This record gives sequence, C-alpha cells and structure tokens, in this order.
Amino acid sequence: MRLLVIGGGGREHALCWALRRENPHADIYAAPGNPGTGTLATNLNIPSDDLDRLADAVDAYGIDLTVIGPEVPLAMGLADRLRGEGRVVFGPGAAAAQIEASKSFAKGVMERAGVTTARSASFSTLAEALAYVDAHPEPLVVKASGLAAGKGAVVCATRRDAAIAVRAMLGEKRFGSAGQVVVIEDFLEGEELSVFAVTNGREVRLLPAAQDHKRLLEGDQGPNTGGMGAYAPVSLASHDLLQMVERDVLLPTLAQLEDEGAPFSGLLYAGLMIGADGAPSVIEFNCRFGDPETQAVLPLIDGGLTDLLDAAARGVALPHVQLRQGAAVTTVLAAPGYPDTPRLGSIISIPDDLPEGVTIFHAGTRLEDGVLRVNGGRVLAVTGVAEGFAEAQEASRAGAQAVQFEGKVWRTDIGWREAARA
Repeated sequence: MRLLVIGGGGREHALCWALRRENPHADIYAAPGNPGTGTLATNLNIPSDDLDRLADAVDAYGIDLTVIGPEVPLAMGLADRLRGEGRVVFGPGAAAAQIEASKSFAKGVMERAGVTTARSASFSTLAEALAYVDAHPEPLVVKASGLAAGKGAVVCATRRDAAIAVRAMLGEKRFGSAGQVVVIEDFLEGEELSVFAVTNGREVRLLPAAQDHKRLLEGDQGPNTGGMGAYAPVSLASHDLLQMVERDVLLPTLAQLEDEGAPFSGLLYAGLMIGADGAPSVIEFNCRFGDPETQAVLPLIDGGLTDLLDAAARGVALPHVQLRQGAAVTTVLAAPGYPDTPRLGSIISIPDDLPEGVTIFHAGTRLEDGVLRVNGGRVLAVTGVAEGFAEAQEASRAGAQAVQFEGKVWRTDIGWREAARA
C-alpha cells in the first residue's frame, strides 16, 4: 500500500506514526513533512498548498490513499482535484471545507440545520460591526470568519475589548483576508469538548473525545494560541452525550451540507461547549483533524485507522476502530515569543531515554547539518500514554521537562479539569 500524508506539522507526524504502526511494510510519504515524519516516511519537498506538484506526486508515486492534514489545501480544493483525477483521498472538497474556512457560512448551515450554536451576526464593514458591539451584552466573542491558524477567535470581557478586536480585524487587517468578514457571537459558558467524527457523508464513527487548551499560560491565562496541549478521553463525554452530539449536531450538519450541494466526507471536527444542563452547543466546526488533539487521540487507537480512513474516502460502509484502555495527555512545547513573534533557530535536545509511554511529535522543527533546531511557534508535542489519566499526565510532564531548547514555553497543567474531576 502507498500512502501520502499532506502537511508538515505535529498532526501530520501523528498521522504518519499511526499509519506506520498499522502498516509496517507500506510505502508512506509526507509532503512536505518534517524531521519527525522523516523517521517514518519519505518526505517530499512539496508545500501543502502547491496543488499542481502534489497532484503530480500522487501520480508519480502511485498513491493508493492520500490523507490531507491541513485546512488550507482542503479549502483550496486539493481533494476535488485528486478525486477528479480518479484518486482516493481522505478530506472534504472545497465547498464542504467552507464549514471551517468561513465561519459565516458555518453559522448559516447550522441555523438551517437546526443545530444549537451561539447567537451571532456577521459584518464586513467596521462601522456596522462597532455599532453591533456597542449594543451587545458583555462578554462577547469576535471571530475572523476565514482561516486564521486557530488564532482568529477573541473572547472579549467588555465591549471595549470587542471594539479593539473588531478594529484589528476590519480596520487594521491583522488577519488579512481571513478577517474581511467578522462574526460577533454571544459568549457561551461551560466546558469545551473536541469531537472527531470520521464520515463518508452519511454515517459517522466517533474517535475518543478530547479537550484542547488554547491559552498560552497556566490556568487558561494569556493570549489565544493554536493549542498548548490536549488530553483524551474526557470523562465529561459520556456515551449519552456523544450519542446526542451524533444525533443533534453531526448528522443534521452532514445532511444540510448534502442538501446544499456540498457533501462532506473526511474528518468533521465539532468544537463544542457543554453547558451546565449537559447539552452541547457548537463553537466551531473544522474540516480536518485537530492539532494538538490528534496527538492525544491517535495513540489511543489500537487498530483499524487505515481501513476507516480508506472507507470514508471511498464512500463505503465505515468499519470500527479498536481502542486501547487508558488515557493520553499531550503537552506542547512552544518557542519563546509565541504566538506573536516566536524566536526561531535554537538547538533542540531530545534525550534518548524518554519516560515510558512517551512519544514526541515534531511540529515546528528543522534539521540543519544534522542539528535539530526550532523552526516554528509550536515546536514539539509530547504525548504520554498510560492506563490512567494521572499517570499519562505525569508522563507527558516528565517528557516535556526532559526536552531542552532555549526559552521553552509550556504548560504543566494540561488536563487540569480532568484532574479536578478525578
């Protein structure tokens, strides 16, 4: 079997790791990959947004299944391109990928599907957005409608904070084209949950639920980031709750997308807020595996992932995966200055004798004359897997502590809500 993973971050390293574990003799490629994927697959020096060269590579290497990691090539239509050439590809077409690429579009789909989400309004002009903010109860949330690498949502305690966020997006163009439309939402209270649903467009298979930690600093303080860590499973995600999510959120959304001529197959990620009444409301949808949740979820799958992704890509009945007992906790190690101005180039030291149950996934690294260096804001994801949550959390912390580079930024409290429940 010949497999290609598109992307070069921690999520893609985790995908290559999981696919290699299930397919020890397969030919696996990553484009562009990173030093971590290079130990598991053949890296192809092709950017994930170079659709022409990627399509050529699929042909040249006779790829049987392409798994697209990042949202940008999906929104650009890479899956459409490959399917149009008769290739098997895991990931939605550009029309369906708008569920992530346009928060305004996603809000409309949810409204028409009857899916519970925060009340919101969308704006493309500064004056109208500011007038809406001025009359909105506090707190409120301001989001860039387009793709902003997970950093385009600002929770605002006051209308003044919201006005600053709106001016940054619509006035100062801080998020470029992603912020040409802003979505202003009611603030939802509760606990966040990330649900991954592999789908062929008609049925879904849920992977273990996870919880992300977006804030840079301990105690969920500091600026929003792409994610500083995650853990899975989440005890809050009971069987009954996940059934409710499937029935009331995922299946109606898929049906609505189908009705609107944008059928979705691939990984539908529902970012949820679970309220005090136990009911889910959708914060956002993503059209791909989340990062860093993937680094916590995939190590809990004992088998069947390749077959599941392949079935979803082919549009046939979905098999079940085998899950291992236990828990996984992922701690992200970030560069100093992240998320605004990460400092790159520092030498990274990873010990050979990592704690038991620890796997390190590369995100923002590069090899320079055989030396591993920092090459991105989020540098490494350190995943600890154990029979219990507390043991997995400790393993992840110990692994994170063992890795060294100048100015390393990380949180020691990943999974703090789960620890409190325990």
